Amino acid sequence: MAISDLRQVCAWMAAARRIVVLTGAGISTDSGIPDFRGPNGVWTRNPTAEKLSDIRYYRADPEVRKAAWQARLAHRAWEAAPNAGHHALVALEQSGRLHALITQNTDGLHLRAGNSRERVLEVHGNQHRATCLSRNWKGDMQPVLERVRAGEADPHCTDCGGVLKSDTISFGQPLVPEVIERALQSAREAALLLAIGTKLQVFPVANAVPIARDAGARIVIMNAQPTAFDDIADTVLDGSISATLPQLCVP
Repeated sequence: MAISDLRQVCAWMAAARRIVVLTGAGISTDSGIPDFRGPNGVWTRNPTAEKLSDIRYYRADPEVRKAAWQARLAHRAWEAAPNAGHHALVALEQSGRLHALITQNTDGLHLRAGNSRERVLEVHGNQHRATCLSRNWKGDMQPVLERVRAGEADPHCTDCGGVLKSDTISFGQPLVPEVIERALQSAREAALLLAIGTKLQVFPVANAVPIARDAGARIVIMNAQPTAFDDIADTVLDGSISATLPQLCVP
């Protein structure tokens, strides 16, 4: 990453009054949470783990659900703390320039860092909540995990007996239309869109990048690997997200 590129992006960020940020798993790796598709990603190292995130297998196969609950118990999100990258985006919001923070992550670290719920759009849900697939119930995940620790390998809803899972979007589940529409509308309104730690392979949220570009926004991509939209970005930054992002988000 050239120093001149970093200085240019700092100038763009300082001048922009409607900044939209799109984050992926890469912003949380410095908090100890591995990504999915990177060189050391969860699905790269163990391709069968992706099956645990497919609603078809999850609904139909108790053994998949049992494995999924064990994976939830072991997930690093329960102990992870926001890193400098997350805190930089809080500073960006406090400066009044953050228009929206669209995140593909389910770890809840943007909210834990201090970004307001009004600005954070969790397009894939939040793993700190549980939901019943048979009725419209959502609640705290920790009591369900305590049941697993106590020996329930595949806990079901105590009211209706329905299948429980994390309140996250699995493959094969519909996204929440209102959240997606708000995310894409925010992209249309952006003066600058900053995509961080994502390969921009998951749609429709990845469409935020070309939508913002078509609306006249500058596009800045910060990722360790090439992305699907590097060719339309004004600049692409590599390097440590938690080291670089605080430099971009100064008041």
